Amino acid sequence: VQLQACGGGLVQAGDSLRLSCAASGRTDRIQVMGWFRQAQGKEREYVAGIRWSSGTTNYADDTKGRFTISRDDANSMLYLQMNSLKPEDTAVYSCLADLEGSSWYGLARGGSSSVSWGRGTQVTVSS
Repeated sequence: VQLQACGGGLVQAGDSLRLSCAASGRTDRIQVMGWFRQAQGKEREYVAGIRWSSGTTNYADDTKGRFTISRDDANSMLYLQMNSLKPEDTAVYSCLADLEGSSWYGLARGGSSSVSWGRGTQVTVSS
């Protein structure tokens, strides 16, 4: 599975932004997908996840209520709607597809042994 994320940019605090992740290849194998971010000088952190077949979602505590993960399984697209952005949301955002399936706990730690990562997209939030 190949992934390509896009939609990042420079916004002001309080603004909204929607990221997209296009999946191609063996998308029929996708079990769960997620968004992660990595700020400069910091470790990668989990943002949100979604089970591909059911649409069940999960969020990190600091994005819950502000971010919404969704998918269009017919077109193999993953989205992250980000509202009320804060400067601390500044990071490179990447999408992940897990082909074996993971618990939310496992997904938050990078998923199973069979995952694909997309190249990230930069989100910068100015104060």
